[in-house]
Amino acid sequence: MTRLFTDDFLHAIERLRIVARQVPLGGRHAEHRSRDLGSGIEFRDFRSYVPGDDLRRVDWNLYRRSGRVFLRLFEAPEDLHVYLLPDVSDSMFFETPPRADAARQMAAVLAAVALNQHDRVGIFPFGGDLVTPLAPTSGRAALRRALEHLERLGPAGPTDLVRSLRRFAAQPLRGGLAVVISDFFDPRGVDEVIASLRLLRHRVLLVQVVKATDAAPSLDGELRLLDCESGRGIDVTATRETIDRYRRAYQTFDEALGAFAARRRSLRVKLDADRRVLDQLGDMFVGGVLVT
Repeated sequence: MTRLFTDDFLHAIERLRIVARQVPLGGRHAEHRSRDLGSGIEFRDFRSYVPGDDLRRVDWNLYRRSGRVFLRLFEAPEDLHVYLLPDVSDSMFFETPPRADAARQMAAVLAAVALNQHDRVGIFPFGGDLVTPLAPTSGRAALRRALEHLERLGPAGPTDLVRSLRRFAAQPLRGGLAVVISDFFDPRGVDEVIASLRLLRHRVLLVQVVKATDAAPSLDGELRLLDCESGRGIDVTATRETIDRYRRAYQTFDEALGAFAARRRSLRVKLDADRRVLDQLGDMFVGGVLVT
């Protein structure tokens, strides 16, 4: 097994499940329920007959009792297409431990869970742009391919989350669940990031990879700060007032992401890159289930 994905790691996640509140139509039988009512395998409701309906679905017993013609409605399980978008830009590999490790492990968790419940999983990593994807596939045999793909990912250029999301949004993919795993830091700012997230026609799950120093940096005195991707530097005096201004700016950024998720009725979870991913799953998968 690989460095990131040990046998113990996989055993710890094998009982977790994803439950989607809405699954687009057109998939195969799986563990989700389509909201469309038609022919299927599990009874849900009745509705009145209208000309052109399939007479095989008429409940004749109910007709004999009431003299009215009703159809029996069923629902069929549908598979969920899960699209994983781990951020592997250069800055995600910069720190120790790197955020990219937490992002790839979280992608592996969600891939394993989805594949174990017969969903389809595709991986669309990005840095300065989308990099080589792993096309959506299903079945337990697909898990090893997914883990190998995630393990091979390395730094993929300076962050351009906005461009990457727009490129992904243009992909001719069936509607599903798009999981963006990133710190969501982009040189163009959070407003542009949110505008790009709005383009996604999928349900969205935001996994925000954080460190404690994001909200509360430990800086003091005369400093030269370097951009870890471009190498550009800026001289700052880290006074209490400067740090307070930074904290307010970070809070605005964080609240903007949360507000987008609330408006979209999407889930946002925070993943601490300095803690073991496995230790954080209990907070995300309540009772072993993540409801998206």
